[in-house]
Amino acid sequence: MADLLFEIGAEEIPAGFVPLAVKQLEEDLRKLLAEARLTTGEVKAMGTPRRLVVWARGLGARQADARTEALGPSVAAAFDGQGQPTAAALGFARSQGVEVAALERVETPKGLRLGVTRVEKGRPAAQVLPALLSRLLSGLRFKKAMRSRWDEVTFARPIRWIAALHGGKAIKVQHGEVRSGLVTYGHRFLSPRAIRLTGTPEDYLQKLGKAHVVVDPVARKAAIEAALAAAARRGGGVPRADPELVEQVTYLVEHPSAVLGEFERSNLALPPEVVVTEMRNHQRYFAVVDGQGKLTNRFVAISGTPVKDPRVARNGYQRVLRARLADARFFFEEDRKRTLESRVEALGRRTYQARLGSELQRVERIGAMAAWLAGVLGKEALRGDLALAARLCKADLGTGMVGEFPELQGIMGGHYARLEGLAPEVADAIEDHYRPIGAGEELPRGDLGALIGLSDRLHQLVGIIGVGEKATGGADPFGLRRAAIGILRLILGRGYHLSLRAAVEATLDGLDGVKLAGERKQVIGQVLEFIRGRLKAMWAEEFAVDLVDAVLAAGSDDVVDARQRLEALALVRQREDFVPLAVAFKRVANIQEKAPAGGAGLEAARLIEPAELALLAELERVEREAAALRSRREYPAILRAVATLKPAIDAFFDGVMVMAEDPALRANRLALMRRVAALFADIADFRKIQAELPPGAGQAKGQR
Repeated sequence: MADLLFEIGAEEIPAGFVPLAVKQLEEDLRKLLAEARLTTGEVKAMGTPRRLVVWARGLGARQADARTEALGPSVAAAFDGQGQPTAAALGFARSQGVEVAALERVETPKGLRLGVTRVEKGRPAAQVLPALLSRLLSGLRFKKAMRSRWDEVTFARPIRWIAALHGGKAIKVQHGEVRSGLVTYGHRFLSPRAIRLTGTPEDYLQKLGKAHVVVDPVARKAAIEAALAAAARRGGGVPRADPELVEQVTYLVEHPSAVLGEFERSNLALPPEVVVTEMRNHQRYFAVVDGQGKLTNRFVAISGTPVKDPRVARNGYQRVLRARLADARFFFEEDRKRTLESRVEALGRRTYQARLGSELQRVERIGAMAAWLAGVLGKEALRGDLALAARLCKADLGTGMVGEFPELQGIMGGHYARLEGLAPEVADAIEDHYRPIGAGEELPRGDLGALIGLSDRLHQLVGIIGVGEKATGGADPFGLRRAAIGILRLILGRGYHLSLRAAVEATLDGLDGVKLAGERKQVIGQVLEFIRGRLKAMWAEEFAVDLVDAVLAAGSDDVVDARQRLEALALVRQREDFVPLAVAFKRVANIQEKAPAGGAGLEAARLIEPAELALLAELERVEREAAALRSRREYPAILRAVATLKPAIDAFFDGVMVMAEDPALRANRLALMRRVAALFADIADFRKIQAELPPGAGQAKGQR
């Protein structure tokens, strides 16, 4: 056994491409080795901007033998009464390239059959690996790929070298004009000469470490975080927490070093988001904050090449940032010369979506929908501030600052509103209505921002789906998934007991004049199903999928209510007797479905068996108890109360024939089952829950 080492050296690969390529490289090599019948120990991949590497420890010296068996006709059909081979036997032997005498008799579940067993001897790993590594390299996929000047093959960036070794010996691999060898290269500037490898991961990592390359992303990230902390400490602060930027910078450098810089204090008069955005998004600088989290006039840049004179690097970083902040200050001062209100009418000249009209029409619809939501949610006292915040919520789209930094939309609107002297709640709502942007993003601070944000996303989702657009596969150009998740997080986060169907219908009412791509009923169904799909995916990350399915099947129109039911069901599942309890409820749900729709109600006088009389008595007790609990949505207590019916339900199924021959008796017993099912039917559909009793346990008489 020996180690396999495979490195692909290239021009600087975009930072976002490297982690995905590393993951794919590791998974694909493990898969290809398994398919090639080569045993291996640890398979590990790493990467930097200039190299992707993967190794397999303890790779087998040769393939395992492959044993295959082909089955033919039955022995009875293969030979006649005199024991001579029939056409079936001759044809099978011919298809396998052997004589009839070489055919074996194989015992199978279908009887004795003819068969042929072949053993393919495994080849040495050195013969298998060249083609395997070529497949591995050519199989790597990137969002965008380049073709170098002379090559027909593509890669994320042009490949400059390939190192391929097994047991220290070269493996021949070619990609375009580049042929593999035994050498790698260190840091582009600090150690550019060729480095001969022995083929072990330890040798590889050690030699590149000496050549100023930290190959391991985990170690590189730790070095970056340590350098950031040390540099910020020299500047009298700490780095502003930014895990995403740390992750990005990790794949921008091979040998990280930190440079502490500063900018003019006067720029702290700008909104802090502007300063941070300038540093973070455009320059990949890290902001430095003081002990209270307040922005300072210091920053830290991570360089991939240490310089002899740090002052030269610092001056360069500062000069670039100085120019960017000067532009930001200009936009900020120019924007303040006009009010947000003066910018609203100009939204009529900005197209939101070709078939949905302008940004001004969008704002007007958002305002109308927000007013509707305030009414149905009992927030009428907010109507005045809500109308103003909704009217101004998109006004900053026409500002120079948002034109330069689109990611600051809403944030700048909030700042400008405060500077104009508008009510703090209105300014917060303008800023907050874009929240949450991502799955972990903070929610709006109050109802104003939440109601406007909910209206905005409903308009987006209903409008875009209504005109015939959709999210398909990985493509979602209109952000429909993000809008649906935002709707759900806002409703759940604020605890709004809101009918989704009513909200979608009200949003459609506001699209008066917009030509829909389908019938109104069809659009409503598509939107609700889309939201339901996102809801199921969200909750499946926290709860068992069958519980989620059971709750959603019972209704998801009120998302907050559905969440409360799901949490209650998850609690009940922790009971030791949950499986038999769920099975009993499934029996009830299944059998009550046989009752005719709109059938007669239960007639207590027709109940004759002791078990059904006892079940009715218990049922009436639980119904009274559950009615008070249901008005307060105390679902755990409701399920506990309903669970007390199990002994009576079991006795009923054991002693009563529900599907009796007498039609009147059968209908009455089905009506009793319908009453029992009604206790939990609006909480969860127990038929969706995976719960089965052991074979032979509790066959119910009433189900026969």
